[in-house]
Amino acid sequence: MKSIFKIYILLLLTIIILRQTELCARDIIVDKSGSLTSINQALRLCQSGDRLIVKKGYYKERDIEIDKSVQIIGENFPVVDAEFKSGLFHIKSDGVRIEGLIIKNSAMSFVSEYAGVKIDSAKDCVIKGNKILYNYFAIYIAFGADCIIENNIIAGRQSKSETTSGNGIHLWYSKNITITNNKISNQRDGIYLEFSENSTITNNISEDNLRYGLHFMFSHRCVYKGNIFRRNVGGVAVMYTKFIHMYNNKFENNWGPASYGLLLKDINDSEIKYNTFHENSTAIYLENTMRVRLERNNIIDNGWAVKIKSNSTDNDFVYNNFIDNTFDVSTGSKNNYITFRKNYWSKYSGYDLNHDGYGDVPYKPVGLFSAIIENNSPAMILLRSLFIQILEAAEKVVPVLTPVKLEDVQPLMRRVK
Repeated sequence: MKSIFKIYILLLLTIIILRQTELCARDIIVDKSGSLTSINQALRLCQSGDRLIVKKGYYKERDIEIDKSVQIIGENFPVVDAEFKSGLFHIKSDGVRIEGLIIKNSAMSFVSEYAGVKIDSAKDCVIKGNKILYNYFAIYIAFGADCIIENNIIAGRQSKSETTSGNGIHLWYSKNITITNNKISNQRDGIYLEFSENSTITNNISEDNLRYGLHFMFSHRCVYKGNIFRRNVGGVAVMYTKFIHMYNNKFENNWGPASYGLLLKDINDSEIKYNTFHENSTAIYLENTMRVRLERNNIIDNGWAVKIKSNSTDNDFVYNNFIDNTFDVSTGSKNNYITFRKNYWSKYSGYDLNHDGYGDVPYKPVGLFSAIIENNSPAMILLRSLFIQILEAAEKVVPVLTPVKLEDVQPLMRRVK
């Protein structure tokens, strides 16, 4: 009975403390026509748990340090402008929320990570529904955990140089970060992760960035779902990572001499499913990539559908649609360490006499001309010539340059739905 009574007393005290905390929480108003006209000034009066309401107006402020668990909520999108002199919000406390602001014009620096919002060794923070414009870094998280970045519009300064532009959302040694429903443009990389694990990136649009729509390295066990990456110089780059899951993303219109829809370098034990690759210079590029399953992707109207380096092994392409690509597969090796099976190829001209849905003769996706181009790119000028068409036909009968074993032995006769 005594132990039950002690537990009851502890619960009662906890409830009382929580109620007192709720009663002490205040709304503090920042208004250009009121008694508090500065966010920095108001923060000095705040206690943890308070809500700071910023009325519509133009606030020229910078280096706003947040070391208490507070909410900063804008009404009708007040503007907070650093005038390119320094950074803006610097969060050093857990449980901070910033919502409904226009956050703009943090300074460029090669030695400091100036950002619209910087989260430094904090957790459980929420950055939601803001317009974060013309900053060097828009949102920078270092050693953060369990934070949510949601429904923000992020736009850089349309710089022509990668060195004078930072990333839209930048994660460094962080974990369990949720990045969802943001629209990001005109940054260096739209989303950048390094040494950041177990994060979820969903339903974002990352477009017109100077380098990659998404770029991550050493960031294991992350999920990327329902995002659109388009018109970026480099598309998406995935490096030195394992256990990634990419589902239902769109990689579109990433054009250039070194552009890819998706670049996989040193990737292991991952899966890429239900994605669309449309009108990229190269849809998918694999280098030193192992044990990756690529399934039910639509690979349409690209220059190269797939480029494979010889050091990529044990990868499996199954039930994908390869439609109207200039080249289906290119590889620099005559050996084959990749499995292609049960894919649909729009260039396949075989037959199905037993009507089982599979072609009766294998499809060889590496053409003679793609093998020539791999080692002699100026030969591209001959792409549509009759001479090349004759050589392609001869190569199919007696392979000399193309890898004999790289083939789909069960090509589908109909597109995968």
